[in-house]
Formats: sequence, C-alpha cells, structure tokens
Amino acid sequence: MPDPRGHDTTESHKTAAVAPLTGLRAAMDAVLFYLLLCAFGILCLLWSMPAGLLAWLLPPSVGRPLGQKAIYLGFRLYIGMLKGTGLLRCDLSPLEALREEHGVVIAANHPSLLDAVMLLSRLPRGVCIAKASIWKNVLLGGGMRLAGYVRNDAPLPMIRHSAEAVRARRQLLIFPEGTRTRRGTTLGPFSRSFAMMAQQAGAPVQTVVIECESEYLRKNVPLFRVPRLPLRYHVRLGERFWPRGDAQAFSQEVETYLRATLPQPDQS
Repeated sequence: MPDPRGHDTTESHKTAAVAPLTGLRAAMDAVLFYLLLCAFGILCLLWSMPAGLLAWLLPPSVGRPLGQKAIYLGFRLYIGMLKGTGLLRCDLSPLEALREEHGVVIAANHPSLLDAVMLLSRLPRGVCIAKASIWKNVLLGGGMRLAGYVRNDAPLPMIRHSAEAVRARRQLLIFPEGTRTRRGTTLGPFSRSFAMMAQQAGAPVQTVVIECESEYLRKNVPLFRVPRLPLRYHVRLGERFWPRGDAQAFSQEVETYLRATLPQPDQS
C-alpha cells in the first residue's frame, strides 16, 4: 500500500517483520546445537567411565566388539539427533555399503573433527587410529580402550596393531593426512603408514570423499564458536585400491586420486 508520499511500504514492512524472525530462529538453532553438543559430551562421559573398567576386566575377544558397537550406536544417535533437528544436512547412505565389509582400510580426507563421528556412525566394527593424547581424555579414553582403537604415538606398533585389527575383520578408519586439512587447501600431504597397514594385512583401501561447506571444527576453529547452521556435508565412496608396489608409491597413488577428486578450495 502506498504511503501519503506515493511510496509502497508493503515490502519494507515484510522485510522488517522477517528479519527478527530469522534472527530468532538462528539463535534458537544455536542454543539447540550446543544443547545437543553437551548431551553428546555427557553420553560419552557416562560410557567412558564403565568402558575403561571393562577394558581391564573383559578379554579382547569380548570387549572390543562390545566397545566398537557401543561407539557406533552412540555416534549414530548423535548424528541422528543433529539430522532430525535440521542442524545437520548430509546423506550418509553411501556408507551403508561398507556396513557389512570385513577387513578393509577406509581412507578419508579430513576437513573437520565431525568426520570421524559421521563415518563411525555407519561402521559397527569400526576401529580408528587416534592421537595418544585423546586416550587420556575423560570423555573418550575409556571407550577407545575398550574398542581396541590404535594409538598413533609409536609408528611401528601403530602399523602392526592396525594390520592386526584388519586381519581380525575390522573396519579400520584412517585419515592419511594425520590431521585436519588446513583451510584454503584441498588436501594435506599423506603419510605412507596407511599403505603399510594395508600391505601387511593384505587388505583393500576404500577411499571416502568428504566435502564440508561449514568452517565448524576445522583446524584452528574453536569448539564453541557458533557455526552457521545447518552444517552441510557431502559424503561419497571413492575408488577402491589394492596395495601394490612399495608403500610410498601406493600412498602417492591414493593421494593423487583424492586430490583430483576433491573440489578446489575457493580462493576468493
């Protein structure tokens, strides 16, 4: 409707009405996101304490499958809550093809800390290589010990234990970059350790391609910085490689493939 000066104020009134609603929705989403993050932390803590005890009491043949299944279910619950509330948009159905896989090395790029949670939420027999410092983490340490995760502090034992897990028909998840990809780059340089694990176990390497539109939990981004919601990830299966030649050449082959497959970062 025009005002006395002949200007149509309808659109400006609509814009003024929508802006507070948009801001309120963003604030509510942020509160919900951090409530779920706190719930996830509490869930991990409640499991880590008894899991640490069970890791000492149960034989590995019993404790490790139990620990792996518990992490799988807990992570699946958390990812399900994020997706159910609309705070996370990603299609993880391609990973279901790996659900019944036995004795495989899963090599993925690593844009954020959420990568491991998403992938392990679809791998009921998943074993992950984790930094030694996390083993002392009160939220995660007990569960990791029970599940038979592998410490990365000593290269030769790490490779040996990882190969043993694969030969035991586990799904070994590894990020060959060793750390999260730096912002502004496609992929960090690979360590050849994953290739050595696959060679020792005589197992294939299944690549997984993760594309992340959010900055949340990327390298050098604080945990409690409010992210832009919803978080958006694209996850798909890449090519499968069988180990051949020396470990360095095989590692380079897989790295070259993933580097060519991932979209180039926006330099603008």
